[in-house]
Amino acid sequence: MTDSVIAEKITDNNNTAGKALVDFDSALLLAKEEVDRALFSSPGIVRTYTGYLAQTSGKFFRAVSLLTCAMDEEGLIDTNAARLSASIEVLHLATLVHDDVIDDADTRRGLPTLQKKFGKKTAVICGDYLLSTALRLAASIDNKKDYLDIDMPDYVSRICAGELSQHINNGNFDLSVYQYLRIISGKTAALFEASYFAGAVLSGCDSSEFITYKKLGRYLGMIFQLTDDCMDFEADESVARKPVQSDFERGVVTLPVIRALQKDSGLKERAAGNSVTRDEINEAVVRTEGLSFTRMVAKRYHSKYIRLLDRLDTSEDKKERLAKLADRALMR
Repeated sequence: MTDSVIAEKITDNNNTAGKALVDFDSALLLAKEEVDRALFSSPGIVRTYTGYLAQTSGKFFRAVSLLTCAMDEEGLIDTNAARLSASIEVLHLATLVHDDVIDDADTRRGLPTLQKKFGKKTAVICGDYLLSTALRLAASIDNKKDYLDIDMPDYVSRICAGELSQHINNGNFDLSVYQYLRIISGKTAALFEASYFAGAVLSGCDSSEFITYKKLGRYLGMIFQLTDDCMDFEADESVARKPVQSDFERGVVTLPVIRALQKDSGLKERAAGNSVTRDEINEAVVRTEGLSFTRMVAKRYHSKYIRLLDRLDTSEDKKERLAKLADRALMR
């Protein structure tokens, strides 16, 4: 869809309050263009690196989540939501760049990581630049009050706290299921919660429903991360588009491993003594049904999501789209 067609749609859909409204496909295209603009219009000193990152575009899952929540009763979306969803995607990209430095990862989305290609110091600085770009994008929406209500900086803090908590617990073989769920509720789920909340604010729905949208976003994030934990054991790199079977070697204790360690005390003792191989962990996860357990927990969040979605006061089309997002996260 060309810019002129989008502009025509925006003009046609302007409402009496002066909002610029577009359909979902146009909003998503605008969001992708905003991300490209942010990456390719960077100052010359960083454009080489941000331009490289533009080649590693993801599936825009978080942007799609925000835009779906931003749909009004007629299925139209405030163009400010496109800018906010672009902000969310740039923020997510910043966290990936930093994650790759921490993990010393070689590939991401099928290409060499920024730190592998250009060095760790460059990657860290570029990640910082992307973080500032994301916040600047979010703050550039027309209605500044909406930005303040969403409080993006607070969500950034929660994500950072979650990442730090995971790092502190690397190699903690006594980590409980509850502790792990707390970690991923910040590390992964907070950004999905922010996406749902931001979309709700811009949808024009009653503010009494904001809490419901937040919970839905948090549940979706939990489903997404728990499924990702399983993919580390089940998928190959061509599917995951990143290194697999690498979490344990980096000291990251995920839910399938927690289950295995709880069921096999001897395994925990050997893991603490650094005498467990990846093959042994893989075998233990299968033997103790760690993947089945993790899938079960993900399905519980999915069930909670669907029950909560049924209580949402919105159109059936929007509910169906939101349900498909949870299904997509669960079945990746």
